[in-house]
Amino acid sequence: MNDDLLNRALIFAVNAHAGMVRKGTNMPYIVHPMEAVAIVASITDDKEVIAAAALHDVVEDTNYTIDDIKKEFGDKVAGLVASESENKRPELPEEETWKIRKEETLEHLKNASIETKIVTLGDKLSNVRAIYRDYLELGDRLWDRFNQKDKSEHAWYYSSIADLLSDLNNYPAWKEYKDLVNKVFGE
Repeated sequence: MNDDLLNRALIFAVNAHAGMVRKGTNMPYIVHPMEAVAIVASITDDKEVIAAAALHDVVEDTNYTIDDIKKEFGDKVAGLVASESENKRPELPEEETWKIRKEETLEHLKNASIETKIVTLGDKLSNVRAIYRDYLELGDRLWDRFNQKDKSEHAWYYSSIADLLSDLNNYPAWKEYKDLVNKVFGE
């Protein structure tokens, strides 16, 4: 794949997330997928996998569909984005579906491709970096901004992710992820 695919994915993600901010902050949302891109690019040079990192939240958090991603970026990118997209069950309050969505993610990762695991690591490391920064500032008040307010539930989820991504344990990104999970959740 050439750089054009990646450039188009970056532009698509910037436009799709325009005006959005990270939960509980004023930080432009696009910073998160761009950080995921940098993390993924430190592990692989596969442009489709890197493009999927840029687009990983587009279907979950905007009006775009997997079909839109497939038409624009092809089957592999769309499949990787689909693997990162939770079924948010819009008919139900997000706090009621949090545990179900996280259990589905963990179950999916048990047999996921290495490419899916790389994109997941990019996403989750970016998330845990933000959590760690904010936790240093806010302490346990941080959890009030999330649908799931129970820190122990987040600890279960992020620790489970570390275990399921352990086949990436030779990469500095996985080691950083594991270290930050331990720092935030004291495990």
